[in-house]
Formats: sequence, structure tokens, C-alpha cells
Amino acid sequence: MMHDGGKSDKPIVPTKGANKERGRPRSAERLEGRGLAKGNSEEQTRFWTQGQIDLPHALDRIREAVRRDKDERLTALWHHVYNVNRLRQAYRALKHDAAPGVDEVTWHSYGEGLEERLKGLSARLQRGSYQARPVKRVYIPKPDGRERPIGITALEDKIVQRATVEVLNAVYEEEFLGFSYGFRPGRSQHNALDAVTVAIEQRKISWVLDADIQGFFDTINHDWMRRFIEHRIADRRVHRHIKKWLKAGILEDDTWRTAEEGTPQGGVISPLLANIYLHYALDLWTHAWRKRKARGQVILVRYADDFIVGFQYQDDAERFHGELRERLKKFGLALNEEKTRLIEFGRFAQANRRGRGGGKPETFDFLGFTHICGKTRHGKFCILRTTLAKRKRAKLAALAQELRRRMHHPIRETGPWLRSVLLGHYRYFGVPRNGRALSAFRYHILMLWRKMLRRRSQKNNRITWSYMEQLAQKWLPPPRVTHPYPHQRLKTS
Repeated sequence: MMHDGGKSDKPIVPTKGANKERGRPRSAERLEGRGLAKGNSEEQTRFWTQGQIDLPHALDRIREAVRRDKDERLTALWHHVYNVNRLRQAYRALKHDAAPGVDEVTWHSYGEGLEERLKGLSARLQRGSYQARPVKRVYIPKPDGRERPIGITALEDKIVQRATVEVLNAVYEEEFLGFSYGFRPGRSQHNALDAVTVAIEQRKISWVLDADIQGFFDTINHDWMRRFIEHRIADRRVHRHIKKWLKAGILEDDTWRTAEEGTPQGGVISPLLANIYLHYALDLWTHAWRKRKARGQVILVRYADDFIVGFQYQDDAERFHGELRERLKKFGLALNEEKTRLIEFGRFAQANRRGRGGGKPETFDFLGFTHICGKTRHGKFCILRTTLAKRKRAKLAALAQELRRRMHHPIRETGPWLRSVLLGHYRYFGVPRNGRALSAFRYHILMLWRKMLRRRSQKNNRITWSYMEQLAQKWLPPPRVTHPYPHQRLKTS
């Protein structure tokens, strides 16, 4: 559900002071407690543990400064970033098996002689001699058959970016609005999904704008990004290093090219920069719009550049849609018109459409689920969330390809792997009322497995359904709901 947090309804522009969100509890800072890399001494272990004590306190002081003065520009933040203990914490929080960037340095290799490396990195950050490396670009397939560009950052850049994010989160978690969910501490995709469901079920929402920004991460304007950050951060060292990451360029097929706009998807700091950009370009404007211009109720839920806006009245929805185009254009952004739709949706939609002789309400997709107007067993309006069909097809196609690769692996190896696939699927898609889609996904996996076994077997008649049911009972866990009903999670959060 959309939470306002008591924000001022003054129109916000980049040249004015940002208002902070009042009445919201502090976001807990997550510190890693993993052991030191091999080769570190007990003395270093004691030093690290003692140094950890000051890290959360330093962030608390930043938060207090932000709360104390909503217009204050923070001038001394960079020393929190190059603190060796924070850099060490950032290193330990990285994925150990992540692909290396252009430096070809892995997490494990950097851990050899870790303390000396971190001290050297800290010194370079302090005196300003640190240089950002280009981002290595690779492509991963998307469910619609296209490819998504992903940037792989060099390891030291990942460390410094993660430390920077930790410090800047202490600033911006006091600034961001409650309806922003993407890549924020303590928030997840399911929080956003629940917020959409509860808001539409409990508010007088009859129209939904399912919006998508065209190539958002690739079109972020660097000049506006700088101005947005300067709005709250006055530490020039923070500005310089963010500029270094934005201007480091992209290495693709051994060819380097400069980056005049955008921030690489996959970069550690990119999600935070995206949230800062949309906080000023979209969130504050939308919050002011619904207070000053809307005739009825308006709700917004945003996860990164994917957002849902709900309206009580059609004319509000149409006016917002038109003004949103102009607002985004001002900051170098544009709606993806093919994916952006205004539909009639909500508890009154079915009756209204029936009265006009229309069919069932349209559906919308958000964060991997198709949202459908439905009813409970007692006839009360509810939103049904089912696994997005194209997401399921893409996953099954990838599984079929992997099963062919594993064709001659023994069942005792393939079975546990398929179990882990199913459990991962249930962990994300196991929401209430999605049991039919979960069962269908399990059935399709069983069919793919049978097809593979029959292809490799010399005696196809042995791969009967009775035999497959035995394998399924042993290796393929039945569908399970892993998430509470949306209103239950929001009530306890």
C-alpha cells in the first residue's frame, strides 16, 4: 500500500531543498559477519571486530543530521567511505563467485593479502588518485527473446561502490518516499507486490496505469544526475567519484566507448543512482500531483523503473498520463508506449464494464505476476496474481536446454538440481491463490524430465508415468505457498 510518511505537498524541483519523510522508523543497516579471508592474522581479526563498532554509529550520526535539517547539504561524507573497516565490510558483502570485470580479478584472488590491498585502496581514495575501470558489457536473454545489457564492474570498483551505497543510504533512506520499493534496505519485490494488491483492494481504484520507462538505465542524464545529488550532498569528493563511475565507459568485445549518458545495469551503485534520479524526476512530482490536481484517490507503487499508478477516476488517469510524458521528457526520459497501458481495473471495474456491455476487465503485469480481477469464495473482490506466462515459458525453455546438456547425468544428480529449481520457483511465485500455476510448472518440469529420459534410454517402455511419479515423489516437491496474504504481511511490517 502506498505510504506517504507525511511529506510536504510543496512542488519539488531540483533547485529546492528536499523534504524528509517524517514518522518512519530508521532502516536497519545490515552488516556482514563473515570471517576473514585465509591468511589474515588474529591481530587483524581483533582490529576488524573493534572497528566494526564505529560503523553503525557513524551512519546514525548521518541520519540524525539529515533529520535535523531538511535543507542541509552534507559536506563531510567521503571519509566514511574510505574507512578501511567499511571497505572490508563491503568486500565481504560481495558475491564470492561473481564473474570478474575488466581487471579479471576475482573475489578470492583479491582476498590474498586483503589487508594490504584495502589499505592501499583507502589511501588512493583519500588522496584522490583512485581511478574507475570501464564496465565490461555482456548480454543475457530476456523472456521476450531480446537481450538485456548487463555491466560487470571491476572488483575494486564494486568494493568502493558498495561502501558508498552504504553511506549514501543513510542519507537517502531518510528522503525516499514510502511507495518506492526497488533496491532499498528491508524492502523487496514482494513488498511492492503486496502494496499494489492491498491498495487496489482497499481503495476506490477503478483505473490502473501500468507504466514502463523506455531504456531507463541507458538514458539517465548525467547532468541531471549531478544536480540531483548536489541537491543534498555537498561533499565534492562524492561528486567526483560518482562522475568517475558514470564516465568510466563500457568495454564490449575489446572495444572501449565512452558513456555520455546512462548508468550500467549490474553496477553496484546503479540502483541507488536510479532511485535518486526517479525520486526527484517522478516520485516527488507524483506525490504533489495527487494532492493538488487529483479529483479522487491516487496510489503509486514503484520498483526501480517499473511502476503502477491507480486512480479512482478516469479523467484523473488520463490527465496524469499526459502530464507524466511531459514531466519525464524534461529529464531526458520517455514512456515505452508499447508497454504503458491505461486499463479499467479494480473492484468496480467488472460491474461497470458489464453495464456498458463490455467484457472482463483487462489484466496488468508487474514484477513477474499477471494481476487479475477476481473474487474470493465468499464473493468478495480480490486480486488474483498468477505467474507471468512469458516468464514461465522462458524458464521452461532454459530448463529444457539444460536438461539436454545433463542428458547422461545420473538421476541422483539431476533430481536434486530439479528440486532446487522448483524450490527457488516456489520461493518467488508461491503467493496465495497461485497454486494452479505452481502445479502446472511442476508438471511441465516432470514432462521435460521424462522426455529427456526417454531420449537417452534404449528401452523407452521403462520410462512409464508410474516410474515418473516415483521420481516426482522423491525429487520434485509439491507446490507450496511461501508468502502470506498481502494484508497480513503489511499488517506485521
